Amino acid sequence: MSGAAAVAGESRWPAPAKLNLFLHVTGRRADGYHELQTLFQLIDLSDTIAIRVRADGAIERPEGPPGVPIDADLAVRAARALKAASGTPLGAELRVLKRIPQGGGLGGGSSDAATTLLALNELWKCGLSASELAALGLSLGADVPVFIGGLSAWGEGIGERLTPVELPERWYLIIHPGVAVSTRSVFQSHELTRNSPLFTIRAFFESGGHNDCETVVRALCPEVGEALDWLKALVPAQLTGTGSCVFAACASAAEAERLAARVPDRWRSAVARGLNASPVLERLKQERGF
Repeated sequence: MSGAAAVAGESRWPAPAKLNLFLHVTGRRADGYHELQTLFQLIDLSDTIAIRVRADGAIERPEGPPGVPIDADLAVRAARALKAASGTPLGAELRVLKRIPQGGGLGGGSSDAATTLLALNELWKCGLSASELAALGLSLGADVPVFIGGLSAWGEGIGERLTPVELPERWYLIIHPGVAVSTRSVFQSHELTRNSPLFTIRAFFESGGHNDCETVVRALCPEVGEALDWLKALVPAQLTGTGSCVFAACASAAEAERLAARVPDRWRSAVARGLNASPVLERLKQERGF
């Protein structure tokens, strides 16, 4: 992670990643968006958003994701959207300190946006409700609302209709094969299956699910297929979201660490704990003095 040193007057906020424990594409809407069913599992792999409130109204980002222009940074876009919606005269200096791989299907950009909205809503004293922030976040990305809600959840619609789900404690081995996958390219592919039957939460817990995007991602990025095949030869494994990361669930940290030790050096790996609640919720309590 870059930018480890704190800056005077700034506060630091976590932006956790997520896994899609399954992802079914059930249809395509007239507006071009896809109808989905998924189960979002929050994990303790996290970016950090460092924020310093400015009195001059400017939104600045002196440090951010490598190769991402400031106008394309979802954290910056979130700050600008909240400023416009709330009418606050205040501004902010944002440092987006990355640990979550970009284009990995772990929701890093969406989580950065959500944390920025939640933090600045508090620091600027805008007073927007969680549902108002989620609606604002949805304009930035379909995964933003689950990070606003801060709970692992069953997702439907384009991912914005959420039902919180208490998931059993799990640890996860995550492999990033060193490439990024474009969500737009996946959903524009003619090879994408778009007719998975509707599923229930009970059915998932009884029989599991799959990721409809796997075939397309394999074709776009053979490196992802190589990592997935390697991991599947050892344990049940799958792709997360529309990105390049693949993962396996483990019963303990020790089991996940043993598996991580076997990952070839050409790939990055991480061990992460599943979370039912985002650390942002605890950070908000600290800010409010609870």
